[in-house]
Amino acid sequence: MMMYVYLVGGLVLLLVTGDLLVRGAIALATRLNIPPLIIGLTIVSFGTSAPELFISLDAAFKGLGGISIGNVVGSNITNVLLVLGLPALIRPTQCSESGTRSSTIFMIAVSVIFTVLCLQRVLDLTSGIILLSLLVFFLFWTVWTSRKQKGEPCDLVDDELLEEAPSKLWVAILFIIIGIIGLPAGGHLTIEGASNIARDWGVSEAVIGLTIVALGTSLPELATTLVAAIRNQGAMAFGNVIGSNIFNILAIMGVTATIIPVPVPHRVVEQDLIVMLASSALMLLFTIFKFRLTRFRGLLMMLAYFAYFATVFCKN
Repeated sequence: MMMYVYLVGGLVLLLVTGDLLVRGAIALATRLNIPPLIIGLTIVSFGTSAPELFISLDAAFKGLGGISIGNVVGSNITNVLLVLGLPALIRPTQCSESGTRSSTIFMIAVSVIFTVLCLQRVLDLTSGIILLSLLVFFLFWTVWTSRKQKGEPCDLVDDELLEEAPSKLWVAILFIIIGIIGLPAGGHLTIEGASNIARDWGVSEAVIGLTIVALGTSLPELATTLVAAIRNQGAMAFGNVIGSNIFNILAIMGVTATIIPVPVPHRVVEQDLIVMLASSALMLLFTIFKFRLTRFRGLLMMLAYFAYFATVFCKN
């Protein structure tokens, strides 16, 4: 029973403290007159990926490479099929955000490079440096294109999050402290619970990472897209998902592999990376060819996700 408490409690702690850290850091950066675009691309993007980062790092240090890499691959699959599919049932959307097309192409390129690196069956220091170098390029490229568009809003910046940051300095600092303390604790609880559940169910750590942990860490993106759909701003979800998938690979696996080698489970190479690539390619239909994400297509994406979810356990 305690393993489920650890897992759920750890995920909740990660999501809450990660959100507090982001809001506190935004408020502090605003006081230092850092431009909103830079805040969005650095503090917000890294901060919202903090739960996945701490889970991957903690798992890697404990020799649970399946959870470490499964969390990232599973989150990317969940982001496309579930996080985009479910809100479409509420309100069909059309992708029209500025810069989304080029970001989609970059996301697919990053996914392919990541897959090639995983074929070595271990993500080592060299792999980490390659991924982090691509992350630096992505940040500079996004800033450059944003300036070229003469101040048009960047699809990777959540304006509401910037506006909702605490106004008082002491509150911002308190949020940061809580985040710094809570994130490692949440990551530890999550890994303890997930690894014990895997043993109890007789499945691999990779299966738990690809499904339960990945779904749990994708809840913030799911909540954001659901609210956006209700407010008739569903098109923003495309940019959020693309940005999240890019940072999951480049930032989370880049940092983790640079610090400690991450073994890639056989099943991830044989099946899950292929599903991730297929999900990424699906984004092309919506961003490049301007296909509308209708309720029927959203339903098909959700069914595909649940079918994948079930297949992961069946083929364990």
